[in-house]
Amino acid sequence: MHVSEDRETTSASARVQRVVVVAPCFNEAGNVQRFHAEVVAALEGVERLDFRILFIDDGSTDGTGAALEALRAADARVAVGALSRNFGHQAALSAGLSVCEGDAVIAMDTDLQHPPALLPDMIRAWRSEGVDLVLAVRQSTSDAGFLKRANSGLFYWLMRRMSDTPIVPGVADFYLLSARARAALVSMPEQHRFLRGMVAWLGFERALLPYEAPPRASGESKYGWGRMIALALDGILSFSAAPIRLMTRVGLGITMLGIAYLVYVVARAVFLGDLVQGWGSLVSLVVVLGGLQLVFLGVIGEYIARVFEEVKGRPLFLFREEPELWPTGAPDRD
Repeated sequence: MHVSEDRETTSASARVQRVVVVAPCFNEAGNVQRFHAEVVAALEGVERLDFRILFIDDGSTDGTGAALEALRAADARVAVGALSRNFGHQAALSAGLSVCEGDAVIAMDTDLQHPPALLPDMIRAWRSEGVDLVLAVRQSTSDAGFLKRANSGLFYWLMRRMSDTPIVPGVADFYLLSARARAALVSMPEQHRFLRGMVAWLGFERALLPYEAPPRASGESKYGWGRMIALALDGILSFSAAPIRLMTRVGLGITMLGIAYLVYVVARAVFLGDLVQGWGSLVSLVVVLGGLQLVFLGVIGEYIARVFEEVKGRPLFLFREEPELWPTGAPDRD
């Protein structure tokens, strides 16, 4: 019995494994060729590995499409999927994850701030530790300013305080998912996607790999302040009802202050025989309360808007051209 189990373990460890690198790109014509070269250089030396690089063109308007076609023509390990328009980074990454086939998938960006040199370590951790998730944890970013670092720290602090889903600070969309973890992630249909939070929510065993993020290879980040704030809102509102609970507590606190102020006015009228004159204070209270009500309605509206988006049931993305990952069929994996 033990001999049979040993043979099965040896056979499983000796087979060729299929891994897909999913890389969404939007206007990254200046980066995709170097990205491809570095990924190939990192993975070609890994034993028992058959890999593919799946680029998802998220409606690029520069020369990204032509650059990807040139890479596909030159390297059979490259697959390209093109979305019908720009759906955004999270949707494009979800599109790539939805069509992957293989033993594992690695999600990463093409701007080379997710270093391809880390890929062999991710695969090694997945193989040796038997985990379903390998998360790359950014220790620092050389070209990130103080304001961006401070905002990132504030966001992760808020997520830890407000959400039941713990997200490791520094984790971005650079991770390895086993086939089981990928299938579980793809089965989650929500429209407003915060993938690093969804990955954390899966709860499978994981390994963490620290890394230093280099400067962006070329071009500019597509995540301006507007998109960063929208992503942060998606993260907080998708994984926590704490904002609504906070509004309730603030409302109760203001009510108690109002009651205390009313008691004060009545006490002056009864014991001192005068009424407090103060139209200014009255107007101030009305303005403050009115502003708070509008803010609270806005927060509630954000939740309702997300329910509205989910109820419509529209697809998260549409392919203009679907990728073909394994055109020659499954490789010999024995």
